[in-house]
Amino acid sequence: MGNYLNPGNSGFADIRNDIYVDKSGLIELINQTIDTPRRLTCISRPRRFGKSFAAQMLCAYYDKTCHSSELFDDLAIARENDYRNYLNRYDVIYLDMTEVIGEASVTDLIPYIQRNVIRELSEQYTTLKTAEGFAATLANAAKAAGNKFIMIIDEWDAPIREANGDTKLQKRYLEFLRSLFKNSGMTAKTFAAAYMTGILPIKKDGSQSAISDFQEYSMVKPRQFGQYAGFTEDEVKKLCKDYDRDFPMMKQWYDGYSFRNLPSVYNPNSVIKAILNDDFDSYWTQTSAAESLPGYIGLDFDGLGKTAAELMGGACAEVDTNGFANDLVTFRDRDDVLTLLIHLGYLSYDETTRTAHIPNEEIRLEFSRAIRRVKRDDTIRRVRESEQLIMESFRPGSHQTNSGQTVSGGHQRIWRRDSSGGNQL
Repeated sequence: MGNYLNPGNSGFADIRNDIYVDKSGLIELINQTIDTPRRLTCISRPRRFGKSFAAQMLCAYYDKTCHSSELFDDLAIARENDYRNYLNRYDVIYLDMTEVIGEASVTDLIPYIQRNVIRELSEQYTTLKTAEGFAATLANAAKAAGNKFIMIIDEWDAPIREANGDTKLQKRYLEFLRSLFKNSGMTAKTFAAAYMTGILPIKKDGSQSAISDFQEYSMVKPRQFGQYAGFTEDEVKKLCKDYDRDFPMMKQWYDGYSFRNLPSVYNPNSVIKAILNDDFDSYWTQTSAAESLPGYIGLDFDGLGKTAAELMGGACAEVDTNGFANDLVTFRDRDDVLTLLIHLGYLSYDETTRTAHIPNEEIRLEFSRAIRRVKRDDTIRRVRESEQLIMESFRPGSHQTNSGQTVSGGHQRIWRRDSSGGNQL
């Protein structure tokens, strides 16, 4: 068991020991890509949406140096016909890029990865012939091992975010990834499959993805991975029943993300914390993404301040997501800013209507806090007008949620999904 080669299953074992929602069906989606032209998968999700949990699960499932049957035999993946065909059958190369950055400087990142992965491969396979290039050495290692690798890169975009604005470093990192995954012949020799997670989709090089062979699934278009982006409504109902928690309140606070054929997706981290703490609150204040929100909504683009105020009032905003450069600094207009907020989880996107809205009470509170830190007078004025309009629409008494649940209180905010897919108060 190594740090980068075959990390074992202890990470997933720890996850199973806590409150756990079965998301092992994701493994079958990756199994379907093994040794096919679709072998490269990139999943982008906001912080605290279970990306690292999924990466740990995949490590535990594929790593051939451990025995993981006890961790998976009672899960959904065990009901698939090919379950044992791939269980603990591969060498896994696992890179947690946030952890790597903690060990090496951004400028030394690529040499650091190359040195340490080659060292662990050489210790495992003493007949390994190192080549001049890292990708060629990996291909030799696959030959020495007698099987291809499963490559898992968690938080792939951490170096892009860390080298914020340093285009040379970003380009060098993207070229490193290209060297691994762009040459289809070399990739097919080396990797049975590759799985990357990140907050952002793959950085664009011009108008195209810099690593175009990856199949990408994001908060804008999660496609078949939508049910693994967060908790579904049935999963949250079961958790609330098992732990005696208030489901209507859970829905009010953490529901609101929706994808095609999946109308209700919940923030998983916040649901779990609400259960553990027995307290409904905005747990986004504990993420670094919350600190950056004021800077984004305070950018000087025509109409952005007005849009933020309208979103606070429960309205939907039309968004063109196609031009976004997939980084944190390249913004041309309000659409790029709103698209970033979708990827960060601050807005939910309706693919059918191509509109965005604030998904729930948790995020509305974060918007409210952030806007109060924005110095632009026009934005603050519009938000105050919006909040005044909201408050005037409430009267003391009881209000019904969209599920028919009655909630009492003077001015309690109740969210309901409107006919366009957005939320209203």
